[in-house]
Amino acid sequence: MASWLPDTLFEIVGQGPAPSKDYYQLLITQTQIIFRWWKISLRSEYRSAKPGETKETHEDFLENSHLQVQIALIFGARILDYVFNMCEGKFDYLERLSDKLLLKIICFLELEDIARLSQTSSRFAKLCKCDSLWEQIVQAACDTVSPDMRALAKDVGWRQVFFTNKIQLQRQIRRKKLRQGRQKDKKYA
Repeated sequence: MASWLPDTLFEIVGQGPAPSKDYYQLLITQTQIIFRWWKISLRSEYRSAKPGETKETHEDFLENSHLQVQIALIFGARILDYVFNMCEGKFDYLERLSDKLLLKIICFLELEDIARLSQTSSRFAKLCKCDSLWEQIVQAACDTVSPDMRALAKDVGWRQVFFTNKIQLQRQIRRKKLRQGRQKDKKYA
């Protein structure tokens, strides 16, 4: 399975904790952890400081507590945990799938499962609420999707259309048509 992975597995950049203005980059490849830094300072003793770089194998990183502490201070404990998992060969393949492919998969789930999935991460929360997913769900649930339904969905969203019962939906479509008719009458008056 590792052959499915790109050479660069993860990359993050950031600034050191205040008051530092130093700039850092963490790059994880299939074989190495690369940690780079640039000293940013107005102090004369740091003006001639050159950028630095540390390269470690995944196994060596797991033993290097100094580098682990630096990564935790700069990027946070969650990033350090993520890096640990990668170094131990625990790759999150689902995280690497495109949003388009994930939406195709999600549309086959039951509604309860979509609701649960939306609670797992901010990425899945966004995907489970996106209009294109709910458009697919509505099209699968309905025999036909009328142009009036499409126009209403453009205004209120496909998720709202899905959870609205037929009578309420017909009322909303009628109201929308009446408003559009009034607006046309005002234009020509």
